[in-house]
Amino acid sequence: MPAESVDPDHKAFLDDYVGRLHRATAVDDGIFARISATRASWLRTRERGGRVIFIGNGGSAGIASHLAIDLAKNASVPALCFSDASMMSCLANDYGFEDWIAHAVRLNARAGDCLVAISSSGRSKNILNAVTQARKMKLDVITLSGMNADNPLRNLGDVNFWVDSRSYNIVETTHQFWMMAAIDLVIGRAEYPAS
Repeated sequence: MPAESVDPDHKAFLDDYVGRLHRATAVDDGIFARISATRASWLRTRERGGRVIFIGNGGSAGIASHLAIDLAKNASVPALCFSDASMMSCLANDYGFEDWIAHAVRLNARAGDCLVAISSSGRSKNILNAVTQARKMKLDVITLSGMNADNPLRNLGDVNFWVDSRSYNIVETTHQFWMMAAIDLVIGRAEYPAS
């Protein structure tokens, strides 16, 4: 089958895009250490009888849900995600959108849990407020952010991941890549059956 021709403008865009993703997902000893520390935190959480709670908005909420399912199903670490529409609408109605996740943490988290807070910008008030609540409850906290280096979420966790990119899709893909690496590190292999 002959190779398809590619519009030169599309090729230039995609070369640049893949280069951005490659640079964002490039790992060094610092990233390796954070992925390893994430694994250790999740295993401590399991040993204490706790759960890993993932939170995010929009695309980050989708990633949070995916990670919670994979961590629980494939790595046998109890995990959940606050993405239930009824919970969100109830708590947002009663406490406001900026505080609904903090109240979800207050109502559902317990000693020994770990909160994984995902915000591409690192500036989402509801995520920041949830981290503040988690800290009050003495939960372990892992943060994932991107965009600007001075975002407030970047330094609020016990383990902090930051993606040096201004592209939401690159930041979100990198967050998912790093967390999937941590899940596979808990499992101890990169390839395994789905069930």
